[in-house]
Amino acid sequence: QVQLVESGGGLVQAGGSLRLSCAGSGIIFNSIAIMEWYRQAPGKQRELVATISSGGSTNYADSVKDRFTISRDNAKSTLYLQINSLKPEDTAVYYCHCRGNFYSYWGQGTQVTVSS
Repeated sequence: QVQLVESGGGLVQAGGSLRLSCAGSGIIFNSIAIMEWYRQAPGKQRELVATISSGGSTNYADSVKDRFTISRDNAKSTLYLQINSLKPEDTAVYYCHCRGNFYSYWGQGTQVTVSS
């Protein structure tokens, strides 16, 4: 059974940093085609913020570019999201997601709250 477990969220002041982790099990990490971080703020739709391919190519939403960095450590079966210069509008539940041609898995999410 595939499991993705996020951690690293918390309450932080604006301008601070966090590193989110997503630990995977039950799946061969280096075979995962696409890994992503999404976030969902209260009352809003879930939005894609960062993507990393199996080859290491990355993409970011315009709202987080230059502040967020996605990375993956296949040896540790872990996906990361480094978040710098946090803003109150970054407050949301952050979810990791992995997908390929025939699969799609979600983690349970980790809460990030940014105080002004």
